[in-house]
Amino acid sequence: MGQIAVSLEMSSAVAMEATRRRQRLSSNGGASETTEEPAGQWGRAWEVDWFSLSAVILLLCTAPFLVFFFVMVCDQYQCSVSQPLVELYSGEATLRSIWDKAPSFTWTAAQIYTVWVSFQLVLYMCVPDVTHKFLPGYAGGVQDGARTPAGLINKYEINGLQSWLITHALWYANAQYFHWFSPTIIFDNWIPLLWCTNILGYAVSTFAFVKAYLFPTNAEDCKFTGNVFYNYMMGIEFNPRIGKWFDFKLFFNGRPGIVAWTLINLSYAAKQQELYGYVTNSMILVNVLQAIYVLDFFWNEAWYLKTIDICHDHFGWYLGWGDCVWLPFLYTLQGLYLVYNPVQLSTAHAAAVLLLGLVGYYVFRFTNHQKDLFRRTEGKCSVWGKKPTFIECAYRSGDGGLHHSKLMTSGFWGVARHLNYTGDLMGSLAYCAACGFGHIHPYFYIVYMTILLVHRCVRDEHRCSSKYGKDWKRYTDAVPYRLLPGIF
Repeated sequence: MGQIAVSLEMSSAVAMEATRRRQRLSSNGGASETTEEPAGQWGRAWEVDWFSLSAVILLLCTAPFLVFFFVMVCDQYQCSVSQPLVELYSGEATLRSIWDKAPSFTWTAAQIYTVWVSFQLVLYMCVPDVTHKFLPGYAGGVQDGARTPAGLINKYEINGLQSWLITHALWYANAQYFHWFSPTIIFDNWIPLLWCTNILGYAVSTFAFVKAYLFPTNAEDCKFTGNVFYNYMMGIEFNPRIGKWFDFKLFFNGRPGIVAWTLINLSYAAKQQELYGYVTNSMILVNVLQAIYVLDFFWNEAWYLKTIDICHDHFGWYLGWGDCVWLPFLYTLQGLYLVYNPVQLSTAHAAAVLLLGLVGYYVFRFTNHQKDLFRRTEGKCSVWGKKPTFIECAYRSGDGGLHHSKLMTSGFWGVARHLNYTGDLMGSLAYCAACGFGHIHPYFYIVYMTILLVHRCVRDEHRCSSKYGKDWKRYTDAVPYRLLPGIF
């Protein structure tokens, strides 16, 4: 462990010195003679304070058990979050007795998950996108990503929508005609599949960690903090790849997890039909609203290349394990809850949930659409019937190059700096409200998303402040609120 720590510190020191040298060079490679205040430079922080380290260790130790807890309470306690805690306190149950009742790893689940990931890998790597050729407005095929802190622009094969369509067409064909497997197969193997996803999540995260030291894709975009726990969780490599096209971030965030999201919900609905002879309107609402979100993600996968996940986060346990385990198991809690606790909503309640979800989606989508339109046209467009206003900003990449960009201050982006997150939270609340008010279990999602997106606001703004410097202060003066106009 001591040798590892020394190696990390040396790597960090070398990388920091290289960055200092680059910052002293101008964009043409010569010594910079300007005395003006340099534009900001962005990227993940070098230093890890005690609070960040404590949070990292806490998440590494507790997150896997939290996922198990929320799945286990449905399996053993009808999704009651408090009942197992009460039984543990009273002595009616022990951690060992709860553990012993939970289904364990099975080779059947391992085979299911291996086939699933392999199938998605084949669709990702071997089936070039053709949907962009006949779907108007869809940007698929080879697309450019955003510029990395080192100044690189990676290319991506965008074929997520096509993969989703092929997968769901086969699922439908199986359910209606072939009957190779039961539509309830995911639910029936849910906890054994949890162990399989954990194996892949830890394997991918550990591989990415080791790869960053031994054969990084681009050493200039690696960041070593000097702390092994932080490096493992938050990642070292910015865009780890194998070969030209297999990108860890794009594949693991979008394919095994998000493609599965709608299939998991369909399996829940099939189980509800099998158990009770009907599917509740609440289950239909959850399936429809979350399917809209998933389809939106894949329709705008090229746009996703410009989001914080790709543009800022390094690939470590946070993304690797999170995409394999956290996303498919905790983002689908509403459907799981409704299998054990079927809820038939009143017409008014169902209509209110649908309206909240659709309005949230509208705010989320059109806020992002305005930014995308503004970027593509370099501000030469119309937003809400007017020419958009903006603030011109400058920043430097790691290679010393000086770049410029524009921050929009009109439309939804003049209302709040992250109104797209506000729409996302409205949609998240709709998923939870579709489950009624019998248990707090399905409401974990809105609590988590609130914490995640508020934290992401802070992270994003810290990055932008580092990137744009005084220009970011001009922007925040022009648009003072983050999420809720007049409040926050």
